[in-house]
Amino acid sequence: MSITINAILTATPGKEDALREELIKVVHASREEEGCISYTLHESTDNPETFVFYENWLDEDALNRHIESNHYKNYRKNIETLVQKREVYRLNIIDL
Repeated sequence: MSITINAILTATPGKEDALREELIKVVHASREEEGCISYTLHESTDNPETFVFYENWLDEDALNRHIESNHYKNYRKNIETLVQKREVYRLNIIDL
C-alpha cells in the first residue's frame, strides 16, 4: 500500500528564501529515489513563510530509505535554524 506524507513547514522570520532553497534541493534529490511516486513542494499564497510538501511513496520501505538517505539527513541538518515550525502527517486515502 502506498504512503502519503503531508509536511507543513513555517520558516523562521527572515529565513524564507534560504528555506525555499533548501526545500528545492531536497525535492530534486527525492524525486530520483526508487519508490518515490510523487514529491511536490507548495508555497502558501497567503503566508509566504509557509511551505507544504505532498509526497507519495510506493511503500514503507521506500519511505524509510528516503528518511535514511544522505540527502534527506543533510536537508534536515541544513534547515534546523531555518524552520520555526514543522508538522508532518501520514495520510490514508478515504476511498469512496
